[in-house]
Amino acid sequence: MVISILLIIIGFAALIFGANWLVNGASSLAKKHKVSDLVIGLTIVAFGTSAPELVVNSIASLNGYPDIILGNIIGSNNFNLFIILGIVGLIYPITVQSSTIWREIPISLVAAIVLFLLANDFFLNHPSLISKIDGVILIIAFAAFLYYIFNQIKTENNTIVQYQHKSNFKIWGFIVFGFMGLIIGGQLVVNNGILIATSLGISEKIIGLTIIAVGTSLPELLTSIVAATKKNSDIAIGNVIGSNIFNVLLILSVSSLINPISYNKNFDLDIVILIGGTIFLFMAMFTGKRKRLDRWESTLLLSFYLIYTIYIIWKETL
Repeated sequence: MVISILLIIIGFAALIFGANWLVNGASSLAKKHKVSDLVIGLTIVAFGTSAPELVVNSIASLNGYPDIILGNIIGSNNFNLFIILGIVGLIYPITVQSSTIWREIPISLVAAIVLFLLANDFFLNHPSLISKIDGVILIIAFAAFLYYIFNQIKTENNTIVQYQHKSNFKIWGFIVFGFMGLIIGGQLVVNNGILIATSLGISEKIIGLTIIAVGTSLPELLTSIVAATKKNSDIAIGNVIGSNIFNVLLILSVSSLINPISYNKNFDLDIVILIGGTIFLFMAMFTGKRKRLDRWESTLLLSFYLIYTIYIIWKETL
């Protein structure tokens, strides 16, 4: 048990370092080829902070752990929404741009609703399953989201930011070791998470929703806290909303294309909470100071998630 816990901690560290190395290497490579900072932020950095979820879920899908996959995605999105925005909003109230209120937040809401409908086979009479066809639907939706992002980029004037020159050897070293860290860390987290769950009689669902979800969300947490301390609201909320969209449309689609995912209807409540939390975030833009997530609203997000986590763990022990 103690060894498994230590290996999970090592796995999380490998995931975090791996994601950072991958982002650093890929960013340097992109800048070397004169790609703008905005494009890097919306693509490479967004992918980098979601990379731990992608690796963990791909490994879980290959090994046939559907509850780990769903628990990680849904748990990570709820953690991003309730805990990260809750903490960040307490540090510094988050000012949100109109485009984020009327476009990105609704897109993340639609993604959560689509997940609920596909998982429950709302239009079919089949057993609950996220099939390869569902995966194709999600990946097409992700492609449409990227198309929207790049259309947004075209309307902005971007300048190339100077960067400290790195040799090709150093750049590719970051990229290669970054991927190695993600793969090794993902294996350690999934395998030892299952061992702990089995030995304690805890379900894979709870492990996925709590330990693994929190661990794979650490890159988003660290990025958003740093952004908040620098009073950069756009990065703080953009990182969370973007990650939630990536998790559902990209990571779940890849996982289901590797292997169809059996859906446990016990996740319905967790998805409904995700949908409700996203609606709350949207409504918060019109209460208190407009276009801002105030500290009292952040406190509500944080408090609700803590109560919810205690509830699902308590329910598991009954």
